[in-house]
Amino acid sequence: MSTNGPNGYGQNPYEGNNPHGQQNQNPYGGGQEQPYKQEGPYGQPFGEQQPYGQPGYGTPPQQPYGAPEGSWPHGHPQPGAFGGSPVPGGRPLAPIGERLVARLIDVGVLLVPTVVLFGVLGASILYYVVAALLSFGYEAAMLLTQGGQTVGKKVMKLRVVAVATGGKPAENSLLIRAALYTLPNAVYCIGSLFALLNVLWPLWDKPLQQALHDKPANTVVVKES
Repeated sequence: MSTNGPNGYGQNPYEGNNPHGQQNQNPYGGGQEQPYKQEGPYGQPFGEQQPYGQPGYGTPPQQPYGAPEGSWPHGHPQPGAFGGSPVPGGRPLAPIGERLVARLIDVGVLLVPTVVLFGVLGASILYYVVAALLSFGYEAAMLLTQGGQTVGKKVMKLRVVAVATGGKPAENSLLIRAALYTLPNAVYCIGSLFALLNVLWPLWDKPLQQALHDKPANTVVVKES
């Protein structure tokens, strides 16, 4: 009894050679059988683009929209973006409270000659002019000869430096700084209002916490280690 049944029963119609001499013919009309590809989601091979614009497995992550090539991922600041000193040289900005204490010390240094002037000239226009010139002389002489420090800054370990370099400012910058800090006091009442605004300005000035007299001079006060 023959074990062969009708075609299609008990036989693999795709086994062996076909009539055209081709082996392993794809029964669904293709050519040679394709090598196996591992498929990812949605039935697509790994590494190919997925539907809806989502990258497939193995595809490098896309940069955030509008981010330049080589930029850090969104939400991750570059190293050094926060923290550190904004002034060359690495020294931190002087705390505002310590700057105020340094100024009070300088006022104390000039207290005796200022009282003597007031006793001689009284509350006259001449008194305000001479007192302003006295303050200018003290401020300019100290900054020029003591490397950007006054007596008060020495006590509090503060120093005036150039914004651009973190080093000693030019002499004309120190003179401008001293003039803007002291000479407005020669004008009665208005000079006092300017002095108050000048002292308070570092509270909201960012990022260098400069007073008004620092800005034209391109200087900043730093804390010595």
